[in-house]
Amino acid sequence: MKIETPPTAKPYDKPEGERRGLVIVNTGDGKGKSTAAFGLALRAHGRGKAVKIYQFMKVPSARFGEHRMFEQIGIPIEGLGDGFSWKSQDLEHSAQLARDGWARAREAILSGRYFLVVLDEITYPLIYGWLPLDEVLATLRERPREVHVALTGRRAPAELVALADTVTEMQMVKHAFKAGIPAQRGIED
Repeated sequence: MKIETPPTAKPYDKPEGERRGLVIVNTGDGKGKSTAAFGLALRAHGRGKAVKIYQFMKVPSARFGEHRMFEQIGIPIEGLGDGFSWKSQDLEHSAQLARDGWARAREAILSGRYFLVVLDEITYPLIYGWLPLDEVLATLRERPREVHVALTGRRAPAELVALADTVTEMQMVKHAFKAGIPAQRGIED
């Protein structure tokens, strides 16, 4: 490890632009995409801002750790799907769930009721062709000026990346699963 000298001058100039809602994309093959979006939700909620989370691949009855915590603190989280495609019994049904869920998420974004709307795992229904990318992009462009939207999932379409204000690509360096260690409750659920 190389030791560094802490900076003594601010490494950036303060932006002069006006504040507005952002489109934030967390993508890539590494862990942490949803976790980062949930961190934004907690930060916004902590400031008294209205937040809504939609999970495109989770079932409505999901009770993972994030669901339990968000329920306790009053952040609405809604599962829209029937699990990942390899668990689905009917992919057309999965696609219809994504379309129905998108209609609810779109209405929430355009309503202006929320400071932040999280579209967790939305890239999957996009890349599977279950949702029209052009409609999602149009909604992001047409949303009220003050609404922030965070989108997560692997292989975010290039058009979404181009439209976004902030894009983070999580890169896997090492993962316990590859060493044969199963998912750990409270860490990966």
